[in-house]
Amino acid sequence: MAKAPTKSPDEMSFLDHLEELRWHLIRSVIAVVIIASIALLMREFIFDTVLFGPKNMDFPTYRFFCKVGTFLNIESNFCADELPLIIQSREMSGQFSAYVWTAIWAGFILGFPYILYEMWKFISPGLHQNERKHSRGFIFSASLLFFSGALFGYYLVAPLSINFLGTFTVSDQVSNNIDLASFIGTVRTSVIACGLIFELPIIVYFLTKVGLVTPEILKKYRKISLVVVLILAAVVTPPDVVSQILVALPILMLYQISIYISKRVLKNEAKKEAKRAKKS
Repeated sequence: MAKAPTKSPDEMSFLDHLEELRWHLIRSVIAVVIIASIALLMREFIFDTVLFGPKNMDFPTYRFFCKVGTFLNIESNFCADELPLIIQSREMSGQFSAYVWTAIWAGFILGFPYILYEMWKFISPGLHQNERKHSRGFIFSASLLFFSGALFGYYLVAPLSINFLGTFTVSDQVSNNIDLASFIGTVRTSVIACGLIFELPIIVYFLTKVGLVTPEILKKYRKISLVVVLILAAVVTPPDVVSQILVALPILMLYQISIYISKRVLKNEAKKEAKRAKKS
């Protein structure tokens, strides 16, 4: 593998930066491929246990909501014996394509910390010494948020979506025969989208650092954000208030945390400016 440029960031040309970025991306892709290759050997676990888990009514989420519904004396679909849906593959290469692409997405999800590490190695030389010092926990924090969001999507958003959409019918004459790619796409989108949404505090941190976001802006659009979150929760969950609140609360908490983070960043920047003013 070619050696990365040894020049300082100030001495590197635009093409040098592109070359360095290329090698970071190549190493990230290699990591994803290695993990995907391992995932290919775990077909039964990934499909039967992980992907098709939210299809079975003994899934932990359904058991929890069934107990809550029973306690509150509310009738729901969560206590049913099975979901009235059949997963099918309608293309010749449908199952093989699902097998390969699922392994690749597994490689991306599990390899996310390493991808962050490579991106951080590319960005960090352009930061000041103090900025690198205060951002040492970036990879850990961003990875923790991503996996928290992924678990939230897998154990809450995905099963609620599958339960609602899988049992919804416009007529008794129509049965729910779900295509394999559509089912996997629902689970995958729930996991990855929630994982990325949970990165909101990290994104706000960097946007505040570059001056694109302030606490005032976040507060100004908080009501609009609340409406958007509630609409999103209503779309991905069954039409009951409890499920919608359970989905909306973590996202609203992340938004509030992001406001606090933005305040802290500006406060630290103000302290630095005051120190520089004293020295000069």
